[in-house]
Amino acid sequence: MTDWTPEDPSFWRTTGRRVATRNLWIAVPALLVAFVVWQVWSITATNLKDVGFGFSRSQLFWLTAVPGVTGGTARILYTFLGPMIGQRRFTAISTVVLIGPLLWLGFAVQNPDTPYATMIAIAALCGIGGANFSSSLANIGFFYPKREKGNATGINGGLGNLGVSVVQLLTPILITSSVPAIGAGQRKADGSQIYLQNAAFVWIPVLVVLAAVAWFGQNDLKVASTPFSRQKVIFKRKHNWLMTWLYVGTFGSFIGFAAALPLLIKTTFPAYPVATYAWMGPALGALARWAGGWIADKLGGARVTILSFAGMAGSIIGVISFLPAGSDQGSFPGFFLCFLLAFFFSGIGNGSTFRQIPVIFRGQHLKGLTEGTPQYAAALKQAEIESGAVTGFTAAIAAYGFFFIPAMFANFSVTGAMWGFVGFYVSCVAVAWWFYARKGAEAPS
Repeated sequence: MTDWTPEDPSFWRTTGRRVATRNLWIAVPALLVAFVVWQVWSITATNLKDVGFGFSRSQLFWLTAVPGVTGGTARILYTFLGPMIGQRRFTAISTVVLIGPLLWLGFAVQNPDTPYATMIAIAALCGIGGANFSSSLANIGFFYPKREKGNATGINGGLGNLGVSVVQLLTPILITSSVPAIGAGQRKADGSQIYLQNAAFVWIPVLVVLAAVAWFGQNDLKVASTPFSRQKVIFKRKHNWLMTWLYVGTFGSFIGFAAALPLLIKTTFPAYPVATYAWMGPALGALARWAGGWIADKLGGARVTILSFAGMAGSIIGVISFLPAGSDQGSFPGFFLCFLLAFFFSGIGNGSTFRQIPVIFRGQHLKGLTEGTPQYAAALKQAEIESGAVTGFTAAIAAYGFFFIPAMFANFSVTGAMWGFVGFYVSCVAVAWWFYARKGAEAPS
């Protein structure tokens, strides 16, 4: 589409809203299943020892962490490729490529003699699913006017994030059923049989359908087609790096906790079934993201971001207080409730930070310009380009939380890692207040 002016009320009412809505609701399920692929190891890893894989606790945590490295790194590439190629084409292509790692995973888990190096390679390829987030969010932002960007990105990101809960909720059910299984089941020590390959194979036809729907149902916007030469300027923008710091705190925590929580429950409170509890936190966080974007549209992003970090810090302190220590067996109900609160506040912050980004860059570029002039129009377009690029880049760096949080639990005590998170959240409160929320702040948002 060559003519796209969502800030024009007449265009938005007659054409824009309908087209934007269609593109958004095609993007959401495609992103959700991409998150399923990205997070499939968070549950798969908890079942490997039960069916004969001789991996250590540390090795299992590394299997859940590696997709975070490849996901974050690929997000950097996808951030800039998405607007260059277009929403329609890139959604379809990036969805189809996820079939490969799922096929490999489905066959590998059927053989307990599969080398650890092979499993690491598969986990790394599954991480590519996480990259779809950056391209999807960067592209969807171009479809909506300023007043609805927070809500639109909240819906896209929030419901897309639900893929984490979907995989953690459905995988335990899928692997116990022989109906969709391709190949032999695996025998557990208690004599029961499971089908780990179902965790991978069942999503392949879904990916095919979603790719086709995106190819025939979405649009590429000419206004969103941006060469890298016009996007790379964000690396010189201070607020790109500051917002990246904040988003690492919100989304990095959400995705890292989601990856680590199943194994954390299994190793810290083994009497409680992972399948019953692990999916709840990511689901709450994903839905809270939608709410966070909407609330930030009403109250201002910076205020909501500060509230989210204060809530996360308090929640993690609560988690620490309920952990086992010495002869104290800890309290799983208290531990889990505080973790749910941490997910909730991280979701709120995910929505509010993404609402801040376009507001900050519009304010920086349009300062002192008169609406309706050629200079204003050019500055507005550059602000949109940079907002999209910053949105994708911050999401890329924050995705490394998927790696670092499980890696910290693999190499440090749980309590020590948790206190490190609290200290980081305090720094985020300071950054958000000083640059964006206080009276006279450099970039109110």
